[in-house]
Amino acid sequence: MPDPFSDDAQSRSGGLLAQMAAGDNAPPLSVSEISNALKRMVEDRFGHVRIRGEISGFKRAASGHCYLALKDDKAVIDGIIWKGTAGRLNFAPEDGLDVIATGKLTTFPGRSKYQITIESLELAGEGALMQLFEKLKARLAGEGLFDSDRKRPLPYLPRTIGVVTSPTGSVIRDILHRLADRFPSHVLVWPVLVQGDGAAGQVAAAVRGFGAMPIGERPDLLIVARGGGSIEDLWAFNEEPVVRAIAESVIPVISAVGHETDTTLADFAADRRAPTPTAAAEMAVPVRADLLGGLGELGLRATRAINRTQGLARERLEVRAQRLPRLQDLLSPQQQRADDLGERLRAALGLRLADARGTLARASGALRPAVLDARAGLARERLARLTLDPAVLERITRRAAERLAGLERVLAQLDPDAPLQRGYARVSAADGRTLIDKPAAAAEPSLKLHFRDGVLDVVPVEGPVAPPTPRAKPKPSEARQPSFL
Repeated sequence: MPDPFSDDAQSRSGGLLAQMAAGDNAPPLSVSEISNALKRMVEDRFGHVRIRGEISGFKRAASGHCYLALKDDKAVIDGIIWKGTAGRLNFAPEDGLDVIATGKLTTFPGRSKYQITIESLELAGEGALMQLFEKLKARLAGEGLFDSDRKRPLPYLPRTIGVVTSPTGSVIRDILHRLADRFPSHVLVWPVLVQGDGAAGQVAAAVRGFGAMPIGERPDLLIVARGGGSIEDLWAFNEEPVVRAIAESVIPVISAVGHETDTTLADFAADRRAPTPTAAAEMAVPVRADLLGGLGELGLRATRAINRTQGLARERLEVRAQRLPRLQDLLSPQQQRADDLGERLRAALGLRLADARGTLARASGALRPAVLDARAGLARERLARLTLDPAVLERITRRAAERLAGLERVLAQLDPDAPLQRGYARVSAADGRTLIDKPAAAAEPSLKLHFRDGVLDVVPVEGPVAPPTPRAKPKPSEARQPSFL
């Protein structure tokens, strides 16, 4: 099939159009030929156009291409945005937006329709931007991204501050200068574009990048900052990726975008909004000189409070010391008592010594040598009789044997297990106590029956017990017969 956009095809298309103008004698054209001729004419005549209209029927295909229609109050034209162009747009197209589309007109022969291939798309005027701003704000607010209960308090004295801004503008210099004046802090700068294509993606990536840092290296506070400008200049901070990144940040965020009268969606999503970047630095840290002055004042107040407390305690101690009795008055009764006890002790020792002397004198008479010799002689005679007289020893031994035999007889009569040899049994509890009546035995969980040849453990049972069934004697025929090998 010949190329419809080659020079030969273009010449033929011109000839075809000339034939159409010649009259009824011109040869007929095929549908493809007339469609290609119209396509070439439209693309040559309208190779670059700017169309303003309202977006209608916007949809994004699975391939990434976007299809829409631009309309006004009298006409509608279809449009297409290829995937590569759609990824570079500064905003998300929506139905109802008033936009200016730049591109070229072309035809779609398959449907005999003309359309615009859009190469760039911009909002038509500040009114359209504000309309898009309000719509996006309402949608994100409905998701709870701007709720006050999501706002976190800023750290009082952050050790590290992260700043997301352009590295070449005056904003970063103002922030650094203000931080150095108030309280010098460690600052990490993440350089980004703050307007134009790709600015929103870089800002969102910077906020998420700070949050993904290790805890020991992560900043304690973030400042997202940009200088003033028009709504178009600040539009990157109204983009949904930036707003969501700030709302989902694990680090508290101060939004300092534009001047005091400028408002962006980033301000609503941040934990605090600063009217200017300089004000953001003032919110981030206190004044070091004020802190030192406050600490000094607190130290003086503490010293005065301690001195005042010590003074009051000293006065109370002196007053109480004056009310105490003198040391001599406290000790004189005890000194008198000690003197009295000393005199009584001296007299008591004299009496005790005299009594001991009398006792010794009385006992000394019984300890005379003659008396001791007489008592020793009597003891020797008694010992001689006990050891040398066999009759005395035999009598003593016999009496001891008779007494031992009597004790054995009494023991045999009192032994509780003696009747067991005659067929009796003794009942005892588990702990060994002998039970002599039925109630005591019934109260025990288990019993022991002592027989002459051993002990049997039993469990008591209440109520009558059926007599055992007598065992039948085996018949002679059933008796076990011996077997022989």
